Amino acid sequence: MKRNVAILIFDKVEVLDFAGPFEVFGVTGELNEGACNVFTVAESPGTIRANHGLKLAATHTLESCPLPHILVIPGGFGTRALLQQPGLLEWVKVKARSAEVVMSVCTGALVLARCGLLDGLRVTTHHDCLDLLRELAPAATVEPSARFHDNGKILTAAGISAGLDCSLHVVRRLLGAEVAAATARYMEYRENPGD
Repeated sequence: MKRNVAILIFDKVEVLDFAGPFEVFGVTGELNEGACNVFTVAESPGTIRANHGLKLAATHTLESCPLPHILVIPGGFGTRALLQQPGLLEWVKVKARSAEVVMSVCTGALVLARCGLLDGLRVTTHHDCLDLLRELAPAATVEPSARFHDNGKILTAAGISAGLDCSLHVVRRLLGAEVAAATARYMEYRENPGD
């Protein structure tokens, strides 16, 4: 089964938050006969300016996005603006219903919290934003001691580089340990699974 992996991008997105998962799922697809079809999605067409000035354009808009099996919500300072965008939040909620996996990286957890997707779950985010996550998701258990938390459908990763470990964990869970190990080996990445 080929899985569509949609990675949301937006102004002031943290580069490694989206690029790390993009690389993990992209390499997995490359090494395994297209097991993953990875693409970026933005609210509207045009240029996105990520953190540190990186300019990029998304493959799809919210309207043209193929149905995602895996939905990745990265973090960065730009997540604060997303919390005030009802149309985008509704899109996340709708896509999350049918997705096999919904994964946040860093402050992407704030978006999932605003969508009401973290209630009753064990979650994490960037260490500087733990209190904000507690405010936005009072019915969740914020547990910063692990690099990521797997709650079944919903996964949250801590800050920035933890998205690599969480993405490899998703690959392992869905496609097996050998596939995840081959992806990490190709990337010359030594995992730090944390929990």
